[in-house]
Amino acid sequence: MSVIKSSAKKQKFNVFPYILTLPTVIFVALFTAWPVILSIYKSFFLQRMNIAKFREPTFIGLDNYLDLFADPNFHQVLKNTFNYVIGTVPISIFLGFFFALLVNRKIFLKGPIRLAFFHPMVLPMVSAATIWLFFFTPGYGLMNSALRVLGYSGPENWTGNPDLALLSVIIVAIWKNSGYYMIFYLAGLQKLPGDVFESAQLDGANGWQILWKITFPLLRRTTVFITTIAFIDAFRTVDHIFVLTTGGPSQASTVLLFQLWQERFENQNVGLASAITVIFILVLLIFTVTNFLISEREEK
Repeated sequence: MSVIKSSAKKQKFNVFPYILTLPTVIFVALFTAWPVILSIYKSFFLQRMNIAKFREPTFIGLDNYLDLFADPNFHQVLKNTFNYVIGTVPISIFLGFFFALLVNRKIFLKGPIRLAFFHPMVLPMVSAATIWLFFFTPGYGLMNSALRVLGYSGPENWTGNPDLALLSVIIVAIWKNSGYYMIFYLAGLQKLPGDVFESAQLDGANGWQILWKITFPLLRRTTVFITTIAFIDAFRTVDHIFVLTTGGPSQASTVLLFQLWQERFENQNVGLASAITVIFILVLLIFTVTNFLISEREEK
C-alpha cells in the first residue's frame, strides 16, 4: 500500500510550472497572437479611415492581396527589400565574425577595440542616422571627402540620388549592426573547447583549416541564431530610412515595413496595411523555419 501511495504522489499533477508560465502565455497571446489574427481578419476588408463612405469595413476577400501584387510600386518595394536584406545581412554577419576573431586574440588595447566595435549598437538608430546624414552631405561630407582623396572631385548627393539612396541606408545598417553580432560570436568563441584546437595544431593544421574546418562548424548554432535575428532586424528596422531618405527619391529606398507605415498612417488604408502585415509575417516565418530546418539537417 505504501508503494502504491508513493507512486500516486509521484504521478500527481503539478500545476506550479504552468502558473509560472502563465504570465508569458498571456503576454504572447495579447501582444503577438491576437494582433496577428486581427491583421489576417482585417486584410480581407476594405477600410479607409479618412473617407466617410469607407468607414464601415467592406468584405472584399483577397482583393487587397491582388491589388498589391498587381501594383508596380509594390514590386519595386519588394525588390528594394530583397536588395536591402542581401546587402546588409551577409556583410554584417561576416564583419561581426571577423571582429570577434580579432578581439578574441591577445592584442594591444583589446578592451577599447571591443568597445569601439560595439559602440554603434549603443546609439539609437535615429541618432546614428543623423550622424550619417552629415557624413552623406554633398560637398563637404565625410563620404565625398574620402572620395576626393581617391581622386573623385564631384559632389555626390548620396541620399538624393535614386541609385545611391538604398546603398546609403545599407551602409548605415551595416555600421550599426556588425558590432552587435560580434558580441554573439565572441561569446561563442570563448566557449569552444581549447583541446580541439590544440589537437588540430599538433596534427599540422594551419590557421585557415582550423578556421573553416573546426571554428566555423562549431559555431553553427550561433550562426543560425545570428542569421535569424539579422534577417528579422533587416525587415523591422526603418528608423534610419525616415531620417536619411524618407523612402525616396521615387521610392528608391522604400522597403516593406516603411510602405506598411505609409499605408496605415499616411494613407489610412487599414485593409491594405493589414495585407502587407500578413505578407511580412509570412516571409519572416518561412525564413526562420527554413533556416532552422536546414541547419538541423546539416548538423545531423
